[in-house]
Amino acid sequence: MKYLRFSTEPHTRATAGPETHGVSWGVLEGDRIMGLSGAPYNGHHATGVTYALDQVHLLPACWPSKIVCVGRNYADHAKELAHDIPTKPLIFYKPPSSLVAQGGAVAYPPDVSRLDYEGEIGIVIGKRLRHLGANESSREYIFGFTCVNDVTGRDLQDKDGQWARAKGFDTFCPVGPVIVTGLDAASLTVETRLNGEVRQKGSVAQLIFSFDAVLRWVSRFCTLEAGDLIATGTPAGVGPMQAGDTVEVTVAGVGTLRNTIVKEEIG
Repeated sequence: MKYLRFSTEPHTRATAGPETHGVSWGVLEGDRIMGLSGAPYNGHHATGVTYALDQVHLLPACWPSKIVCVGRNYADHAKELAHDIPTKPLIFYKPPSSLVAQGGAVAYPPDVSRLDYEGEIGIVIGKRLRHLGANESSREYIFGFTCVNDVTGRDLQDKDGQWARAKGFDTFCPVGPVIVTGLDAASLTVETRLNGEVRQKGSVAQLIFSFDAVLRWVSRFCTLEAGDLIATGTPAGVGPMQAGDTVEVTVAGVGTLRNTIVKEEIG
């Protein structure tokens, strides 16, 4: 199944919550959306109302309380940045205020001199998870998968010594266009294109820390709630974007997340 969030109001903010007028969840079938009464990972039912895909405003595909990210989870990416390969999952956060949807603009802030793309496979949590048991499978806690672009101010990441600012600007977390359930997690791949040119390719088989290892590690110190987003790491090939560029992240079986880069003007 393909799930998405949308608004019937054209100017709804990407960070608008579920109680905002016009904001709904739905199931995508072809070019039609079947409305749902609530989040698909909670109790919900079909409303019987349908919408044309081209007549609604897409929102980020999930509404997370937190965005948990895994750094340097592909060995080749760690090497390209001249970093050591982690021996344990390297975890950081992006704020929910950084979310932006399919088709939305990624702002190039004046405080950043190098803005990089980082295409990733996103996990959407389906139910509360804390202290995953030794003999317990993490799969039952995964609702589905989506596309993520972990946009990064590379110069600030190098300069600050911690990543909150480099990773946390508004619009630095494009997510979508949909969440897909029922996929074979072991076969997932991710590809990033900049202005149509392939820049990154990676697969789950290349991960240093598997999805299970990441959820097991994170759940030891952090309660994951239904709807939370896990960005699982980016493969080698990261690079800079410029204002006017189009960046696309494709996860096999999910679809393509497409965004444009726009220079942010601060008066």
